Amino acid sequence: MRRFVGFAAVLAAALAAGSACTAGGSGGSAPSAQAPGGLRVEVVASGLTHPWDVGFLPDGRMLVPQRPGRIALVTADGEVSDVEADLGDVAARGEGGLMSLVVHPDFATSHRFTTCFNTASDVRLVTWELTGSAATRVKDPLLAGLPTAEGGRHSGCRMALDRDGNLLVGTGDTARATVSQDRSSLGGKVLRVDLATGEGVAGNPFGDRIYTYGHRNVQGVAVRQDGMVFTAEHGPDVDDEVNVLRAGGNYGWDPSRGGTVGGYDEDVPMTDLERFPDAVPAVWSSGDPTEAICDAAFLAGEQWGSLNGVLAVTALKGSKLLLFTVTQEGGVHSVAIPPALDGTHGRLRGAEQGPDGALYLTTSNGTNDQILRLTARVLR
Repeated sequence: MRRFVGFAAVLAAALAAGSACTAGGSGGSAPSAQAPGGLRVEVVASGLTHPWDVGFLPDGRMLVPQRPGRIALVTADGEVSDVEADLGDVAARGEGGLMSLVVHPDFATSHRFTTCFNTASDVRLVTWELTGSAATRVKDPLLAGLPTAEGGRHSGCRMALDRDGNLLVGTGDTARATVSQDRSSLGGKVLRVDLATGEGVAGNPFGDRIYTYGHRNVQGVAVRQDGMVFTAEHGPDVDDEVNVLRAGGNYGWDPSRGGTVGGYDEDVPMTDLERFPDAVPAVWSSGDPTEAICDAAFLAGEQWGSLNGVLAVTALKGSKLLLFTVTQEGGVHSVAIPPALDGTHGRLRGAEQGPDGALYLTTSNGTNDQILRLTARVLR
């Protein structure tokens, strides 16, 4: 059974007291926004454990990776079953485990999807073929050697397809000080690779797989209809960031202070413009406190009314959904938080727009986690 939760027709909220909504490079604040119309939250499925992502099949079913190392197959009516798949090499520890999942655009004929997960020695991408309710590995690995850390800290690994069908992979720095600025490492980066081969795409700025670098822990990648790519990234004690990707851009995270300090110095700025004057500033920063923002997806389609084109970003620590009104140039104009997704369902992780135009979210509370469906309610 689906459960519906209605809420007020006017969506209006400000960020938590003391939290900044800073437009990158401007030093200004993004005001709270009022979103006319109503929204509806629906519990589609429950009984999951840290569902990390949602991938939609052509028939409307969902593939849902769960961090402990299981893939659920969920029908539109919320029936949950397990995909038979050999996931014995998934190392589920701390923040790491089975993470992002991307369904291939040609799934109707290829039946393929790609997952990203921690093993004991690395983070890797594997491509699978689904037959009935069983999945077998057909490209193992598609890409290996992404760094991992004991305890799985800063494993990153959010995947999305760009407008040309290339695979974007946001990675984490594994809490190692030099990784983000080291272009010989795949950690602390956004990669752009061929979905079939895992190799770098022609036109990548450094002639390899790296598209951008200097990131801390990329948790969300969202591609707007015009091709502009936005990422959501965890900050340390301050400054979660929403970034717009520029090919070859350095996003300014360097807890090694240029190799001059030992350990992992998290007192450095998320975007260190003093050390890296050409670093790309964030288009939004949380300030203090952080929300532990996670996945990101655009609301696209006339069914969203005035919310059409809004960037939806989930938050783990903040246990909320943030709705960013973004400009054509990629700046953040305003931020709103729907009351019915502000602490009401616990930690929110995954965000993906479905073929029906609704936004699907996953909770990440560890027990009886849910898939939520968010739609705009037409007022008469």
